[in-house]
Amino acid sequence: MNYSKRIAALALTITLIVGIIGGAGVLAVSGLSTVAQKTGVTVYSNQKASIDASNLTEGYVIIKYTGGGSNRIRVQITKDTTYTYDLNNGGKAETYPLTEGNGSYTVRVLENTSGTKYAISYSTTLNVSLRNQFLPFLYPNQYVNYNSNSAVVSTAKSLTSGKSGDVEKLKAIYNYVVDNFKYDYDKAKTVQSGYLPNVDAILSSKKGICFDYAAVMSAMLRSQNIPCKLIVGYAGTTYHAWVNVYVEGNWVEGAIYYDGVKWSLLDPTYLSSGNKSEAAKKYVANTKNYSQKYAY
Repeated sequence: MNYSKRIAALALTITLIVGIIGGAGVLAVSGLSTVAQKTGVTVYSNQKASIDASNLTEGYVIIKYTGGGSNRIRVQITKDTTYTYDLNNGGKAETYPLTEGNGSYTVRVLENTSGTKYAISYSTTLNVSLRNQFLPFLYPNQYVNYNSNSAVVSTAKSLTSGKSGDVEKLKAIYNYVVDNFKYDYDKAKTVQSGYLPNVDAILSSKKGICFDYAAVMSAMLRSQNIPCKLIVGYAGTTYHAWVNVYVEGNWVEGAIYYDGVKWSLLDPTYLSSGNKSEAAKKYVANTKNYSQKYAY
């Protein structure tokens, strides 16, 4: 089977713009004490928007648009790369990750004026010094949206019960997703711009697209205090989503199967849809078939 063609058939043409979804909760962080989400300690604002920077050391900001109206609102967060997200226009606060480590970030809230044109409603610069470099990939965010009561959390806890070490936990979660989930071809054909996974709904249905696979696996791993990046980029020439995981002192960014010694680029979509065949393993084992664009 030609897996470059299969990837083109399977991959989700997802937008870089995040849809409207509520802010995520905060869980315990591996090796660190639990930190509850703070609000209102450090806030930058004008009459149209507020940027709550009370949790910069934890790797995220909380933003809300207060200008009213029905125009589309976006958030742009820029350090080395510009990440663009949607923000609801109803005044509800939403949480956004700071995924590029320490340094100066520019955060803008943008209001659609006409067509594809946007005006800056508010902008500020934030100097970030993380308490731990892994924090942005241990907390929930808009792409990996869950809380302590989520089914993905209880399922991950059950799957990893009695497992010793992150590698064994990773193996249990990975095998569960790959062995039990089916690729949803109909959804891939009809998914709309701004789509974000509902991880508990995906877990219940055991069906999804690449974005769903990656989000569910990321939520499970993070809930077990295993740093995990949801990656959006390209598999060949097709837009795709997968996960990278930090285990045993390294970010695993190579190919996707566990050979009893090491893990590589975790792409559960193609291993699941390909029934772990040698052809699928060979494709995902070739790092030249993947190029990362964004990490969430």
